[in-house]
Amino acid sequence: MTANSATPGPLAGVRVLDLTNVLAGPYAGYQLALLGADVIKVEVPHGGDLARKLGSSAELNRRELGASFLAQNAQKRSLTLNLKSDQGKEVLRRLVASADVLCENFRPGVLERLGFGWDELKRLNPRLVYCAISGFGQTGPLRAKPAYDQIIQGSSGMMSVTGTAETAPLRAGYPIADTLGGLAAAFAISSALLGRERSGEGSMIDVSMLETAVTAMGWVVSNHLIAGQQPRALGNDNGTAAPSGTFRTADGELNIAANKQEQFELLCRIIGRPELVSDPRFAEREARKTHRAQLTAELEVALTTRDAAHWEEELSSAGVPAAAVLSVPEMLASAQIRARELVHELPFPGHEDAEPLRVLGNGIRLDGEPSRPRLSPPILGQHTDDVLAELGYGADEIARLHEEKAV
Repeated sequence: MTANSATPGPLAGVRVLDLTNVLAGPYAGYQLALLGADVIKVEVPHGGDLARKLGSSAELNRRELGASFLAQNAQKRSLTLNLKSDQGKEVLRRLVASADVLCENFRPGVLERLGFGWDELKRLNPRLVYCAISGFGQTGPLRAKPAYDQIIQGSSGMMSVTGTAETAPLRAGYPIADTLGGLAAAFAISSALLGRERSGEGSMIDVSMLETAVTAMGWVVSNHLIAGQQPRALGNDNGTAAPSGTFRTADGELNIAANKQEQFELLCRIIGRPELVSDPRFAEREARKTHRAQLTAELEVALTTRDAAHWEEELSSAGVPAAAVLSVPEMLASAQIRARELVHELPFPGHEDAEPLRVLGNGIRLDGEPSRPRLSPPILGQHTDDVLAELGYGADEIARLHEEKAV
């Protein structure tokens, strides 16, 4: 293991080779970096990670610092490497020998065709944890099919149950399948590292974005597998209970999850509608689900007399889960997010005098401290010479690698 003094954490000293692009893989690498790993982002020269050109700012995309890249690559070092050259492959061999983890999200078979299949990686470093992230996994009839988040959302069944009966199928408003795949990879890598400490041997991890998306659908899938229920789009309603969904107030939307009988009874008393508790349509749990639309209409008669903030305070303080539906800017400005220090400021890459870059951590606190990045996202190839020197290359050798366009 290598030393990494930049960020303390349980993975300090673990070296990760991040050969990934865009989101699922880079997200996994970012989680490991936030927990202390020394993550070396291995990128192709003259372009690097495709995410460097993705984001809402055309100017940042032009500078190869797209918002999509900046969001997931703080706390990493960037090394450019031409894996189509013999010299570049030799550099990767040395990197693999020095590493604890290699993570990639090429299509299945690509790394093997470059000469770095699992058998070769294991020969170079028997203790290596190798994680391959792909849309459909390394095996099966769809293994070679290209995939991005949108494809997986549709293939997993997620879109079929998102929205209402009138609007479904609907894509989630953020890349949930990519994020889930990245989380699964980071979790599996951390687990494999622990397993290696016990066995002394590395392992090969095959992460399927499709399968991680399916497993995350929870009761939608389990109700079909176990109870034979046909999944359907319910909009903002929670199919497991009522009243549990989104309700209109005087000035906005309010989520209420009165999933227990006592919570429903408390809700009715607090909003001034105690008679609903004994109404035969709503008295029992299953009856409330059957008459969900009528119950929502009755509740909103009372809820629309006050604003969402009022009802959130009244209900939450009584033990009924409730919260106003916030926009992203409202969420970021909230006292809770600020208190938890989820947003972190870093110097803007390549422009120390510019406005600070604001990026997210990961929502995990260790011993009371947030997992925070301390290094700005790297300029393409920013750390190439440093990493090569760590691998034992001399100054003349490094200059020659540049001349031969191996790095």
